[in-house]
Amino acid sequence: MKKLLIVLIASAAAMTAAQAQTTAPRAYVGAGIASADHDFKLSGATNVDTEGYKASGKIFGGYEFDRTWGVEAGYTDFSKADVNYSIGGVNNRGETKGHAYYLAAKATLPVNEQFSVYGKLGAARTKSELELVNAAQTSRSKTEAYGALGAEYKLNENVSLIGEYERYGKSKDFGAKADVLTIGAKYSF
Repeated sequence: MKKLLIVLIASAAAMTAAQAQTTAPRAYVGAGIASADHDFKLSGATNVDTEGYKASGKIFGGYEFDRTWGVEAGYTDFSKADVNYSIGGVNNRGETKGHAYYLAAKATLPVNEQFSVYGKLGAARTKSELELVNAAQTSRSKTEAYGALGAEYKLNENVSLIGEYERYGKSKDFGAKADVLTIGAKYSF
């Protein structure tokens, strides 16, 4: 984690030096709908049935140093998902839920005045919770690498639509999988 923070600080310093490019620095906020597949892996469990992809909410904000470099932070809430499974021929059920926070450096490549593509690289803190009916509860939190590839379409100078693929670390034994598809909108100040 310390190495990652050093890299982020060094990147921010380099981005500040590159700030002299064409556009003035701007802050932005946004919201989106994130969709992640849900998974459940338990030793001895058979006939596992999860709800699959579920839509959930995401909020984010960032700062663009110029047209190319920026930094972004966000929160994604992974919806609750029911799970049904069998162990030793006995049917059981439960529920998973979770969320993630991330901080990432962002590099943008403008294609034209309205359309651009971008990549983000940073760290995410994810939490997954599992509650089984008539059984134990468990919760796991972990800080892992975060990455995303996306596209942005400007509707006007301040409002944009975004679509992105995000990766929140490694796959989990239960809860939302690491791969997330997001669509949303952002407002720049």
